[in-house]
Amino acid sequence: MSDILMIVGDFGEDYEIMVPFQALQMVGHEVDAVCPEKEAGETIKTAVHDFRGDQTYMESRGHNFELNATLADVTPSDYDALVVPGGRAPEYLRIHEPVLDAVRHFFEANKPVASLCHGPQILAAAGVLDGYEMTSFPAVRAECEAAGCSWVDEVVTDDNLVTGQAWPDHDEWLAQFLDLLGTDISHGEPVAADD
Repeated sequence: MSDILMIVGDFGEDYEIMVPFQALQMVGHEVDAVCPEKEAGETIKTAVHDFRGDQTYMESRGHNFELNATLADVTPSDYDALVVPGGRAPEYLRIHEPVLDAVRHFFEANKPVASLCHGPQILAAAGVLDGYEMTSFPAVRAECEAAGCSWVDEVVTDDNLVTGQAWPDHDEWLAQFLDLLGTDISHGEPVAADD
């Protein structure tokens, strides 16, 4: 299975951090969640973004999410793939050079990258989107297009990059990322607990 790096930060979207972190581990991948200027064992605060029919989402406080690795101590080349969730965190994570350097590594090495919602703000700041077909939260479309991509209104995989618009895309976004990782999930006959 793959070793996956996940870059997160305060007020990242709760579902876009918690769900992929747990789902990827559930199928056997190792996931290291890191945040600039924080160490393993420290927490970030997440936010829940809910769509209720208004012109934009509503935000409420999510959980404390514990980091299990320290960005300053990781070497991107030790990882097979990268996950960049959304929420408000990408607004400020994109000003941290170690974050941008890590992102650039995964694109230069053509390793699988999954990004969702506002996460592509980091990819745009890293200068890695030129020529890609991708999606993002619609409010980030202009930044993505300015970075040289072709924006589409659906979950899409283009070469090493899988993108979705927001957490409601999890089923399709995660499925495409697992395919890109080459994850084989078998569906055998259920076994009773007594067997």
